[in-house]
Amino acid sequence: MARGSRRQDSPRRRNRDRHGRGLRGPLYPATLPAARSRAERFDALVIEALEPIEARWRTELTQLDVAVDDVPDVQVEGEDGVVEDGNVPLARLLPTGSDNRARIVLYRRPLEARAKDGADLADLVHDVLVEQVANYLGLDPDVIDEG
Repeated sequence: MARGSRRQDSPRRRNRDRHGRGLRGPLYPATLPAARSRAERFDALVIEALEPIEARWRTELTQLDVAVDDVPDVQVEGEDGVVEDGNVPLARLLPTGSDNRARIVLYRRPLEARAKDGADLADLVHDVLVEQVANYLGLDPDVIDEG
């Protein structure tokens, strides 16, 4: 058989296990924190930042939801309650809507892009969340953050 030619009767099989080491699997078991995605780690960071605020202001925050979105909707401009870095929103306070609940939306990708490391991201998420809750309650951010 000439080099480069194949027999027509056998279909070519893609062999992803070229060196006999087995197929690749997950690097970490799903039970370990390292197996979580960036979005899951960010969600946990938001929950961690929200817990002390919610513990202190529970009664005032009963009609408020906190959500995470990957990126902001670029068509919405000039809204009140927007925390921006340059022209990119980091978070937005959406007033009471059809379901009678206000909503704070944190934007994961812009926040991650501005943080230097994990500790800086945790501080940034905390600061943005405090500012949005203060905006929602009509208070100074220092009042929300103390205690």
